[in-house]
This record gives sequence, structure tokens and C-alpha cells, in this order.
Amino acid sequence: MRRSLPRPCIPVMRFLRRLLVLLSVLLILVVLGAWLALRGSLPRYDGEVVAPALGAPVTVERDALGSVTVRAGSRNDATWALGYVHAQERFFEMDLLRRRAAGELAEILGAVALPADRTARTHRMRARAQAAYEALPAAQRTLIDCYRDGINAGLAALSTRPFTYLLTRATPAAWRSEDSLLVIAAMAFTLHDAENKRELAFAQMHAALPESAFRYLVASGGTWDAPITDEPLVWPEPPSAAELDLHALDPHLLRPTDANAERAPGSNSFAVGGALAGGAALVANDAHLDLRVPGLWFRVRLVYPDPHRAGASIDISGAGLPGMPAVVIGSNGKVAWSFTNSYIDTADWARVVRDPANPDRYRTAEGWAAISKRTEILHVHGAADATLDVEETQWGPIVAKDADGTPLALAWTAQQPGAIDVELGRMDEAWTVAEAVAVAQASGIPPQNFIVGDSAGNIAWTIAGRVPKRTGGFDPALPGDWSQAGSGWAGWLDAGDVPVVSNPPEQRLWTANQRVVGDAALASLGDGGYDMGARARQIRDDLRARAAFVPADMLEIQLDDRALMLERWKDLMLRELDRAPASALNAAMKEALAGWNGRAAIDSVGYRLVRAWRNEVVDSVLDGFSAAVRRRFPDFAMPKMSLVENAVWKLLEQRPAHLLPPGNADWDALLVACAERIGATLDAQPGGLAARTWGERNTMRIVHPLSRALPAFIARRLDMPYQPLPGDINMPRVQGPSFGASERFAVRPGDEAHGYFMMSGGQSGHPLSPYYGAGHQDWAEGKPTPFLPGAAQHTLRFAPAP
Repeated sequence: MRRSLPRPCIPVMRFLRRLLVLLSVLLILVVLGAWLALRGSLPRYDGEVVAPALGAPVTVERDALGSVTVRAGSRNDATWALGYVHAQERFFEMDLLRRRAAGELAEILGAVALPADRTARTHRMRARAQAAYEALPAAQRTLIDCYRDGINAGLAALSTRPFTYLLTRATPAAWRSEDSLLVIAAMAFTLHDAENKRELAFAQMHAALPESAFRYLVASGGTWDAPITDEPLVWPEPPSAAELDLHALDPHLLRPTDANAERAPGSNSFAVGGALAGGAALVANDAHLDLRVPGLWFRVRLVYPDPHRAGASIDISGAGLPGMPAVVIGSNGKVAWSFTNSYIDTADWARVVRDPANPDRYRTAEGWAAISKRTEILHVHGAADATLDVEETQWGPIVAKDADGTPLALAWTAQQPGAIDVELGRMDEAWTVAEAVAVAQASGIPPQNFIVGDSAGNIAWTIAGRVPKRTGGFDPALPGDWSQAGSGWAGWLDAGDVPVVSNPPEQRLWTANQRVVGDAALASLGDGGYDMGARARQIRDDLRARAAFVPADMLEIQLDDRALMLERWKDLMLRELDRAPASALNAAMKEALAGWNGRAAIDSVGYRLVRAWRNEVVDSVLDGFSAAVRRRFPDFAMPKMSLVENAVWKLLEQRPAHLLPPGNADWDALLVACAERIGATLDAQPGGLAARTWGERNTMRIVHPLSRALPAFIARRLDMPYQPLPGDINMPRVQGPSFGASERFAVRPGDEAHGYFMMSGGQSGHPLSPYYGAGHQDWAEGKPTPFLPGAAQHTLRFAPAP
């Protein structure tokens, strides 16, 4: 007889139903609360705000992409409104920038940020920024204070703190006057090697290698050298067998690291004079930086009366960096300007000789001086404070040791008095190339290549920012003894000593992080790690291939993804594969190379194969030299040296047996072994070698700073679409998964309506904003969007207090 199961009693079923309803209601309330909190931090786009700080009404318009137009009665009022808008759209990103420079990230991100804070805090940038602010002219302090007050008003006007602070469970701190200077310092950290690791490695190389070998590796010039004012420099000859025999080294000293396959921050900027562009000069720029959500830049147009020309107006358009009260790149109708990282030498090491009788003193040209000692407190969100002891000299903080163990103090431009200010904001009033060059050279920014053109058709290049004046004849690539009278840095180069190239005969200028000048000018600027010039040469030749230009021609150059630098590597690889024994892998690699179309195209297997092989060969060849250095310094790793392609290629042409890395029978054996390693690695992945397209490797991963800490289904909604894109590092269209052209523009001053401006990552930092990610897809597809903001979709009005 079957027994029936007892039914749950009715009271229990009612309780479960009620519990389910209650839990559902609670879930709805939690979701609703989160939604309301998220909406509460949305920027305000319409209506009217009473702003007692203003002297006259201000309007803020936004177009379909969220590009902002500020119309004000004065520059100070426009700056206040810009601060308000920046705070509401981008405060978290601004906060990260100031905290990165000051070494204060752990205050909101927790212990995970402590290593970065320790590195940055060594420079004590907040104290330096405070001192820099106090030393500024009154007009600059007023401008910064107006911007600060606008930021804090915009932040206070949000119903809830920005959603990023809800996720991090942190509270945003009010903006301080020196914070805008810290944002500029943060860009110095981004664009420079703030730890000067390259020259530390040079010191070990110089100590362990013959002089000829050291100079061979660190030379300037080479095949791809493309300066504006000089002929290419010839690469030196390699060291002789009597000086260095790498092939006899112990193979166990080899440890390839692929250090010279990495990208470095840079940009492309180029211009043509009015004779080639229909009257006004034509200026183009694409700044290569880490890509993120929202984008680094903020599109803006500022319109206000010209304080120096009665009846005239300032009308400046382009992009600014949230946290800075200025349009950084763009056009004011009279001049258009742009930047690329200059890679001049911005840092040097000074040897610190301590007093044997008192190690708290060190030798200077004036005698013994006391080392300044400070203990920095690093606040950590959710954990106990940490401390950092900092020792400082008159040259900079002691942060490293020379090859012989002597302490080293770091002299870095960003640390020096006068290095950081907001003088660049005066670009709004520059009406000629000459005036713009003067503003650029006087500006306190990380030293940059500056290209400018004006409405009369003139063009010019110079270095923007401050350039250190070196004295005493020391080698700036190596640590020096600055305790000798007259040795070290003696302030900044005078404006008349900073090189300028104005209206060159061919009416074309180009910079792509390469060496720009030669001879005495190069000696005064130094070499801080110039790019090899492949991009620059390709841009130069693209410019020379045209006799007349419109903005669309500049975009075509910016999107040039031809792999000219790799052509010779492709040919060499084919020759080596023909020499190698037949195999299935060999045949697959030849088939991939048969599809080579000379571009970094997303469907190209050949490009990915040649690129990977080239990197493997370069690293293997360089590791032979590294092995020689490791005999004395076991932990040595080759630094990033963009120009070293020239040294490696020369060895492949000459094939000296004494410079063949140990463990290889001959140079052909090394090249074939590199091909087999790369081919096997790619072929072992799903689908084999034939499936290894460049697009698979070069798929965008442009993400929000917090998305990695969130569930995947939420993160994907914060990140930009994952999509393959063409381009790579040694061609005009620089593109990596999370690195590339953060913006692209071209414009003729006075004809802004026919220019274009596109940028990655979108304008707004709020995921519920209609402008979150706006314009990103146009950037990805290389589709130009107008330089000027379009018709207003939203208008926010600010009124002074009655």
C-alpha cells in the first residue's frame, strides 16, 4: 500500500509566501535605492543655478556629443563654470589624477594603491605644488581659485556623491588650489620616467661593458631617423671581437624580457603652411596615451570678451584636461596648436657623497650640507596608516644607488621651482605664431614638442615647457658628480636658447616623438629616449606626397596603418624560412606570409607573425649584451630603448660571430629558432596559426577604472565595446588594446567649421548620462566628427546672486 507524503501545513506555506514577498520588496527597495543614488549624481544639464561667485550670467550648452560651450562675461566667470561642469562630469577622474601625483591614491582605493603612492610620495609633489601655487603671479592664482570654487560648487550641487565613491565607499575631498597643479604634475608622471630607470640601467651597462659597446647600444640616429632640421645621424659601428665576445658567455646568463617590444607614451603632430592649405595653416594632432572610460580629454568651447582688445571676443575650442583651467589643445580662431611628448632629457642623477664622519651630511660645491629628512604619512582606506622616510638633497630626493653603490639624488624637471603653472591658459589671447611660441616656452608643463599654425599661414615648432640648463660638461646619460663647482643644473634655458623652427622652406612640420633637431640644439635638449622615427618618417613622406591639403588629408595620414618598418623583417623571415628544414610549421608560416598585405590589418595573420618574430629576434640579440652586464649585475634587465632597432639590424646585416648570443650555432640558427618558437606558440592556440589574426591580438579593452572590481555583466556595461582595430606602434595609426590615439583633430584657425575632432571613451563619466561613451564609435571607425560643438541640446544657465 503506497504511503502519501504529508502536505505542508497551511500556516507554513503562508509564512513562506510572505517571506518571499518581503524579500522581493526588499530587493526592489535596494535596487530602487541604488538607482536613485546613481541618478542623484547625474550632472545637471538644464535649468538655472544661482551662483554668487559670478559677476555676470553664464550659459553652458551641450550638443549631441556632450561637447560643452561656455558663454560668459569674463574669463574668470568662464573658468568658474568650466570647473562646475568638470566636477559634475569628471570629478572622480580628476581626483585620481591629483592623488596619483601626490601619492594619495590609497586614501580612496585602499592598500592596493600603496606601492604607487610610495613611488610618488618620494617626490613630495603636494608640498611642491603648494609652494608653486604661492609663487604664481596674482592673475594665475585668481584663475586657479575661480576654477577651484566652480569645482567645489559643482560637486556640492550633486544630490549624492559621484557613483564611483559609492562603489569605493569613499568620500570625495574638496578641491584645493594646488590640486590643479598636481594634475599637471600627474601628466609629468605619465609622460616621463619619474624614477629615471633608463639611466640607472645605463649606469650598470656603462660599468660592465666596453665603452664602444655601451655607445653602440645607446646611440642616436639610424635608418629611421627623421628630424626636421638635420640630416639623419649615422649609427656607430659595433664593438670589435677584441673588445667584447658575447658568444663565449655562459648561456645561463640569458633571460629574454621583451622590454623593447613595449609601447611608450607619445603622439603625432604635424602641420602645413598656408601656401599648401588655402591660406591659413592646417594643424593636426593625435595624442597617444592609455585609453580609458571616460576619455582623458573633455571637449569644450569657451566664449568671453577679450580683456585686451576692445569689442573683440575670445572664442577658443578644442579639448581640456579636467582638473586644469585651460583649453590644452585646439584653436582660438587665430592660432591652432598641438603637442607631442618631446622625449628631451628631463632627469639626471647626482652622486651623493656622504660625510664619513656624519652620514646625515653630504658634499656640495659649497661644502658639507645637511640631508633633509621627512617622514610622510600615507593614509590607507580601510587600513592603518603607512609611513615613508624621505631623504632630500639640494638636487632632489635620494631614491637609488649608482653601479658602485653610491647614493643617487634625482633631479627631475617636474620637481623644480617654476616647472608647473597655468601659463598655458594665455594661449587664448595669442593671435600669431610668434605670440603662441612665447606662451608655450613660458608655460609650466612637462616639456613637449609644440606645433602651431596661424590664420595668416605661418607654422612653427618649438619646445613648450621648461628645459633644464646643464652646466659643468657632465654626461647627462650617466650619474654625475654635482659637488664640483659649476656642475649640475643652473635653472632653465633662456627662451632665446630654446630652438625654434619657423616656416621651413618645404612648408611642412612633423613630430612623432623622434629627434627633431641636431648639433648644438640637440646637446642642450638631450636625449630622454627618442622614438626610432618610423612613425615620423612615414608621416613626413605622407606629407611630402601631397602638394595641397584639406583636413580630410590629415585624417588619412593619421589612419595610415601601413607596416613600412616591418617590410624588411618580413623579407628576412621569408629568406630564413626558405633556409630552414621543411616542416608543417614552416609551411604554415610561409602560407601566413603569403597573405601579407603590408598593413596592420585586423584580418592579417602575416602581420602578427612578422611582428612577433621581430620582437623575439630583437630581444634575443639584445639579451646577449644583457648577459654580459649580468656577469656583474645579476638582476640587470635591458631598459626601454626605442632606437636600438638600429643596433640589432646592423648586427643582422654584418653578422659578427663575436656578438652572436651564446647557445646559437650561427646567426641563421638564431633567426630560425626565433621563428620556430613564435610559430609554435601561435600554432598551439585554438585553430592553429591560421586563426591568429592581428585583430585577435589587437582587440580593444578600453575599460572604466573600477570595472575590474565589478561583476562581468556590470563591467561590460561600463566598458567600451570590445572590438578589433587596425594599427600598431610603429606607424601613424598607433593602436593597442588599451593604448592609442586618445583624440584626433585637424583644423585651420579661422575655419574651425571645416575641421574635425574625435576622441575615445566619451565625454561624460556617468553611465546614465546620454554622453557616456558618446562619439567613441566614430573614433573607433575613424569617422570624423565636427571640430566645433553642434546645436545645443541642453542649456544650463548660471545667474549671479541678486
